[in-house]
Amino acid sequence: MKSYIIRIELEGSKPLIWRRVIMPADATFRRLHDVIQTVTNFKSGYPYSGYYHLYQFDLSAEDKIVTNDAEYELTDLEVRNPKGLKIDAFLEKYKSIIYEYDFGDGWQFIVKLEKIVDDYYFGFPTLLDGANSAPPEDVGGLGGFDEFLKAYRNPKHINHEGLKFWGDSQEFREYDPVFTNRMLKHISYKKTEWDKVNHKNYKIIDDKYRK
Repeated sequence: MKSYIIRIELEGSKPLIWRRVIMPADATFRRLHDVIQTVTNFKSGYPYSGYYHLYQFDLSAEDKIVTNDAEYELTDLEVRNPKGLKIDAFLEKYKSIIYEYDFGDGWQFIVKLEKIVDDYYFGFPTLLDGANSAPPEDVGGLGGFDEFLKAYRNPKHINHEGLKFWGDSQEFREYDPVFTNRMLKHISYKKTEWDKVNHKNYKIIDDKYRK
């Protein structure tokens, strides 16, 4: 089926926090939001209900803003609901989308279209590659995340015990592709074409994208 290979980068992060994902086409902006949330440590994607923070996609090149903020007021742009608009036309035309999450901490991601393929047969996204752990909710932006990691990873740090407890309560997890792909399987919005997959009783034997 037609699918997109995208690269998701957290702007300003050093070292760069990034993920490469393949996902079927015909996804809404809400689905793209769910993917970004699932490949990071944020909480507004599946399987969480509701929204932990507000978010938006900048489609100003088309005079649109896509957001879950029901009170958003910006008269010179058309405000669209993430569930009611699909990513395909914009992503293929402009090759990138800016995604902003949590207007307090101010996380900004760039989603880049790397390739369009037709040999991915799963109805859900798959993490292909990536690097570096992503921040948890409410950590205080990139500066706060740097300070958090210093304490979280160093048992001798004076704040290690407290921040380890806080990080666990926020469900912080170091970069873990296996866990991430287990979670991404739940973001299913197309029918998997099992007749085109080398499998035995739905256990994958060999696949170009899913190892």
